[in-house]
Amino acid sequence: MMIDMNKKVIVFGGGCFWCTEAVFKELGGVFDVTPGYAGGTKENPTYEEVSGGETGHAEVIRIEYDADSISLKSLLTVFFATHDPTTPNRQGSDVGEQYRSIILYMDEEQKKQAEAFIEKLNESSEDGEPIVTEVKPLEKFYEAEDYHKDYYEKNPKNQYCQLVINPKLQKVQKEFAELVEKQ
Repeated sequence: MMIDMNKKVIVFGGGCFWCTEAVFKELGGVFDVTPGYAGGTKENPTYEEVSGGETGHAEVIRIEYDADSISLKSLLTVFFATHDPTTPNRQGSDVGEQYRSIILYMDEEQKKQAEAFIEKLNESSEDGEPIVTEVKPLEKFYEAEDYHKDYYEKNPKNQYCQLVINPKLQKVQKEFAELVEKQ
């Protein structure tokens, strides 16, 4: 029996795609998360080119989800809670435009929801730094090299995974337990 899903796609960049991939793979209703590059000008960029900061691309994840199981609002909530959207071109010790906060939408409804969400965040924090997350249409998505896919799952003992990704996963599992897929 085939189960119909209300399949949607959105692309988020919130620093290193190893982190964002691991976070969004935890969520129920998300059935695929693919790391890649988007938002720049270079055709078919490599990791080395994107890391060099000359392509205009950000490290991003392409999220395929069932909109009947998880809302875009829930995805945006987790996205903004698991990175710093107030620092231009930086997430922690990762510095450069490839680590910028960016939402690449597929349709006007996603654009509208993302912009409204950001506006609400900015209004709720008068003393805080403004959100610098870019919101723009997805023009092209380039899949990352195979060794980046499922990086956390393949390398859980890696120091970066232990120090950076594990705390984010713990935060998601604690603060968004209702969204985490039951194993």
